Amino acid sequence: MAWSESILDVVLVPSGLLVLLLYHGQLAYRIWKHPNSTVIGVNDLNRRVWVCTMMSDSAKNGVLSVQTLRNNIMASTLLATAAITLSSLIAVLITNKKSTFTESPLVLGDQGDLVSSLKLLAVLVCFLAAFFCNVQAVRYYCHASFLLNIPLGDTAPGLTPVYVNRAITRGTHFWSLGLRAFYFSFPLFLWLFGPIPMFVCSVIMAVLLHFLDTAKDFNKTLYADGLPDS
Repeated sequence: MAWSESILDVVLVPSGLLVLLLYHGQLAYRIWKHPNSTVIGVNDLNRRVWVCTMMSDSAKNGVLSVQTLRNNIMASTLLATAAITLSSLIAVLITNKKSTFTESPLVLGDQGDLVSSLKLLAVLVCFLAAFFCNVQAVRYYCHASFLLNIPLGDTAPGLTPVYVNRAITRGTHFWSLGLRAFYFSFPLFLWLFGPIPMFVCSVIMAVLLHFLDTAKDFNKTLYADGLPDS
């Protein structure tokens, strides 16, 4: 029984991770080469227009732009707080696991404890990555909130809508990466219950993300006249 479970771990767990990695690899390629075919790419293009609109009259649109970025900062802060809280909880579980469960007849000795700790460690890495990405998102959003209210002109050399949009886009991409790290934690968490739930969750998640990330209707309608100039 233990031998068959180990074979399933060797086969299904890398296969589930490979499914998710291949999906995100092709998603990154589509965002790079065909941005208007993905929701992330379409949002980047629309955000470029929004930045140009806000900076065209910073005195009139300053409050709106700062409030919009503040909402993004609050969302990133919430995810960062959740990630670091869950990371601390899992770190405590990993540290105390052996001392807590070594006397239990339900565990399979030291080797079982080691495997469970490695599974929890994989989930911990996802939450730490989510925390790092969301902190970086807050960093770029805070930087952009200052730039959006500076009037364009000689007093701010080098300040252009393209430069400001680059900072906001980086913050948004870090936020998306942090959210994807949370997504990756789901199948890794189910790995605690066995390789089969982990593999099934990976496949289902890849299918759902495909429908959520695809922007077929936007591709046909919003940019039929061409993409905005960068």
